[in-house]
Amino acid sequence: MSPHKRSVPALACTASVLALAVTAVAASAPAAPAVAKTAPAGKAVTSGWNNWSCKPSAAHPNPVVLLHGTWANQLDTWFLTAPSLAKEGYCVYSLDYGKLPYMPGLNGQGPLVKSAGEVSVFVDKVLKSTGTKKVDIVGHSQGGGPLPRYYLNFMNGASKVDKLIGLAPDNHGTTASGLGTLARKVPGVSKALSLSLPGLEDQIVGSEFMKKLNSKPDTVPGVKYTVISTKYDEIATPYKSQQLSGKNVRNVVVQDLCRLDVSEHVALGLVDRVAFNEVKNALDPAHATPTTCASFLN
Repeated sequence: MSPHKRSVPALACTASVLALAVTAVAASAPAAPAVAKTAPAGKAVTSGWNNWSCKPSAAHPNPVVLLHGTWANQLDTWFLTAPSLAKEGYCVYSLDYGKLPYMPGLNGQGPLVKSAGEVSVFVDKVLKSTGTKKVDIVGHSQGGGPLPRYYLNFMNGASKVDKLIGLAPDNHGTTASGLGTLARKVPGVSKALSLSLPGLEDQIVGSEFMKKLNSKPDTVPGVKYTVISTKYDEIATPYKSQQLSGKNVRNVVVQDLCRLDVSEHVALGLVDRVAFNEVKNALDPAHATPTTCASFLN
């Protein structure tokens, strides 16, 4: 099956399957990192996606770590974003986290605490490989919100991250357009999810994970935050709950930049060029360019 083909999870009639869609980001292909371009012999590699020979340039000194969302994988999520950033001269890395053996290719479903540990190990690997002190994280949904926030707050990640850029991040948990609330009310659903698909349960408003995460301030000192949202988000709801409070925070709604932007949750992270221009601006604010409807043509 082509890695560029994707499907959106369908809502089922049973309460437990409805709850599975709480933070679902669709994906249909097994993950496989893209092959990065290499430099001629004797020259340092200065860009690439998952190229462990890549050395950051003075223009882009921080390597970029990309974190996919729930029910997703690195290749389907970043097939446009990662090559574009590599072309801009960034050292770009991604991983598949939160794997469950009975749902291959649909990752981000393991317990978020365990997934945060996987991210921690991966970031350390990137820092060692590139010889840098900090990374920038760009993540979609879970990967841009609760997962990196837990890493920053509870795993000493704040000392290793310069910028956190979230695309449609469910920072404070999600109601999933009411499905999360329904899951809470149906006896046994939450327990069943915690046993079979804990990554979904952890993200529902009121979960034990979200209670612990939200017991901390939204931000940690020294990290610069950007939250990019769409008012048409149907998964990380209500969309304003994605926004963070604190110093060094910029909350962006794409419709404030382009009224014609109709992206919902999945499209915002995968193909929305308005959102991508804001990602680039957040990564390199010194060379930011205006984000308008014309950004779709870039």
